[in-house]
Amino acid sequence: MAAPKLDSELAGLLANLRGEKPLSVYNGAVPSINPVDIFRCVITEELAKITELDASLIYPALEWTSTLEKGDLILAVPRLRVSAPAEKAASWAAAFPPSPLIKPPVATGTFLRFDYNPDILPKIVLPLILKLGPSYGLDDTNSLKSTDLTARATKKKIVIEFSSPNIAKQFHAGHLRSTIIGGFLSNLYEGAGWETIRMNYLGDWGRQYGLLAVGWKKYGDQKAFDTDPIAHLFDVYVKISADFKPEEDEFKAAGKRGENTVLLESRGLLGEAKAYFKRMEDGDEEALALWRKFRGISVEKYKTTYARLNIHFTDYSGESTVKRETMEMAERILLEKGIAEQDNGAVLIDFKKHGAKKLDVALIRNRNGTSNYLLRDIGAAIQRQLTYNMDKMIYVVMSEQEAHLQRLFKILDLMGGEYAALARKMQHVTFGKVMGMSTRRGTVKFLDDILNDVGEAMHDVMRRNENKYQQVEDPEKVADILGISAVMVQDMSGKRINNYPFNIERMTSFEGDTGPYLQYAHARLCSIQRKAALSHDEILQADFSLLNEPHAIGLVRLLAQYPDVMGHTFKTLEPTTILTYLFRLTHQLSSSYDVLRVVGAPEGMATTIARAALYEAARQTIHCGMMLLGLSPVDR
Repeated sequence: MAAPKLDSELAGLLANLRGEKPLSVYNGAVPSINPVDIFRCVITEELAKITELDASLIYPALEWTSTLEKGDLILAVPRLRVSAPAEKAASWAAAFPPSPLIKPPVATGTFLRFDYNPDILPKIVLPLILKLGPSYGLDDTNSLKSTDLTARATKKKIVIEFSSPNIAKQFHAGHLRSTIIGGFLSNLYEGAGWETIRMNYLGDWGRQYGLLAVGWKKYGDQKAFDTDPIAHLFDVYVKISADFKPEEDEFKAAGKRGENTVLLESRGLLGEAKAYFKRMEDGDEEALALWRKFRGISVEKYKTTYARLNIHFTDYSGESTVKRETMEMAERILLEKGIAEQDNGAVLIDFKKHGAKKLDVALIRNRNGTSNYLLRDIGAAIQRQLTYNMDKMIYVVMSEQEAHLQRLFKILDLMGGEYAALARKMQHVTFGKVMGMSTRRGTVKFLDDILNDVGEAMHDVMRRNENKYQQVEDPEKVADILGISAVMVQDMSGKRINNYPFNIERMTSFEGDTGPYLQYAHARLCSIQRKAALSHDEILQADFSLLNEPHAIGLVRLLAQYPDVMGHTFKTLEPTTILTYLFRLTHQLSSSYDVLRVVGAPEGMATTIARAALYEAARQTIHCGMMLLGLSPVDR
């Protein structure tokens, strides 16, 4: 969408400072929603004159810094592709004219450091945050396919597949990462103005389900099922998996030795599971009735868990929804083009013949004629394109599935034409493991149980301060929110690809960079606003020139960075980028409370109002970041 115009008050301030000279706005700049872009534009304009270089080179090279000690913006001169960069940095710094917005730049080696004028900064940043409110940091200027603002259909569309648990099994912590990261990515793209399809692609079909059905026949107990259906089905799955393990080991070993596994596949539990699944694919009503029963109960249970995590879906899809004719059409194209080949009744692709040696050989149809996971994923991708005509599709799937998704993308690419175009829209957003959990061995912590455990731990902590506990309207609900925040923040604290151990003691602590600490920081700012008892209009009328202490300026400098942090996150798709920023902000706040008192400030009422405005801008920014991460900020 087109960038909104500068707020009239901000436009007036800049006009006064710049002698009515209009602000030059460069490609990628959105000064109406990103205060740093105002300074970037001013610096770019002056540097373009001094260096005689194109402004389009200079503007994107002005980057925000990781710590305030390094300045506000920094320019790596070698990025501009000039000779003698250290000499250029020094001469450009010396030639930079005085500016009401920027301190004189400092050259350090091949870098140029820029610092904002602290007298002006609060007047630009704080009113902008307070007026934008919950939309601060959100930039939807690149969310349209074309510049035709009258056509709603020009809005970009994304499908994000995430969570995707298997039916009839409890939602365990192994599914946690996909759900949390997928929810975050959905919020991120939605905030950037994209039409976002949140898809839960359930594991509700295939041989694995056939194994569960065989297990139900052997271990199922209707009474136990009626009492706790999901727990009983999980118990059945663990037992039948234990029975199946010797067969599975034998099958895998035979495959590695290059032996023909046809006989192994047709007997024992594997044979029974495959036969049951074939009945399902052939439309056997008895087999499908049991499948529908298990699927319906599982989905209802998942919805309850998702609601606790602030997660919702546009589409509860699944492997079962992939149409047979779509798969057969894809299979036909693959065979006709010589991409796939027949082998003892199975259909396979030897990727070595198609320039992808690392992808080895993959089946797309089993020997008994049933579809497999890869063929269903090919069909699902084609159906999604037909249904949604999306511009991008993200699979939020753990790193162990990387080879599978590379095969999927490669197959669509080899199919050519519209399918190759579809492959170019697809992206795998990967992540590591939550360590120490496994469904197959039964050593698993169920997510509902974990959420209950951490909720109770938080409730115990809250009770230790009886005074504050009495002020909380619904302490059990708040404890549940704190517990969920603890789980989610631990998950998002590192880069997605990193594995991490699930540590309840660590995550529920109020010490260090944890979910409870982040919630406490937000609640403390809410408490300050309640005690100050000022209206939003009163806060907007604050005299921001009174915010001249180093702690206040440090806070404003950090607050100004949030839209840039958001922009960087949109490129990396890493939730830890937002989280790390929020903790930097909360640490800066912690060191400021004793210095920047609000209620009863000795400097007088005008200073109280100015500081209340500063803390409200900080609260709003933390609130924006927490909502984006999928957290529910608490007020007390």
